[in-house]
Amino acid sequence: MTPHNEAKLGDYADTVLLPGDPLRAKWIAENFLSDAKLVNEVRNCLGYSGTWKGKPISVQATGMGQPSAAIYIHELLDVYKVKNLIRVGTCGGLHDKVKVRDVIIAMSAATDSSMNDGFAPYHYAPFADYELLSKSVELASQRGFTTHVASVVSSDVFYVPDGVKSYGDLPNHGVLAVEMEAAALYTLASRFDAKALAICTMTDCLVTGEQIDAEQRQTSLEEMVELALDTALDI
Repeated sequence: MTPHNEAKLGDYADTVLLPGDPLRAKWIAENFLSDAKLVNEVRNCLGYSGTWKGKPISVQATGMGQPSAAIYIHELLDVYKVKNLIRVGTCGGLHDKVKVRDVIIAMSAATDSSMNDGFAPYHYAPFADYELLSKSVELASQRGFTTHVASVVSSDVFYVPDGVKSYGDLPNHGVLAVEMEAAALYTLASRFDAKALAICTMTDCLVTGEQIDAEQRQTSLEEMVELALDTALDI
């Protein structure tokens, strides 16, 4: 156990889905996993374990932002020896070709966080696991999902003063969305020799102002969750 997690060793499956919202973790456990069991409720950052199509799968909320996510991800990898982590989250669109409810599969994640500054004199470029990435892309294509395989930016700031202008020229360099956790996830997975992928549904477009409401963010993300779960089946 850790200061943030009361689960015992062995309570988590090798593969863990990572939503930010604890209520989304609960929703995933109740609506997708069979025989779901609550394994962590410290600080109400809920974690569950169950099965999906017969495969053991867990889901653990991380909270919002890289500092919070990094705590849970580090402990899952270092203490609980989890091997595969798939973020299932939401993101903001930075390009008008990305529409609300489109799925973004993040190849890499730029960031404005200083958490990787210790890698000086280099600027570390966090990236997804290729096996998870390629499987998710293949499954999404088979299902006809509107999917973008692209870079994202993981920002420590949610309320930026100038909207999409705050991200400068990033959208013209293949960065299609902004979220708040992927860079920390990819960095820690690389450090612990684990596999990681971030899959996000675009819920707010910073270019057009289009968005979906809070209830839809929590409960209308079935395609993304099923894509993540099925990606995990063969790893």
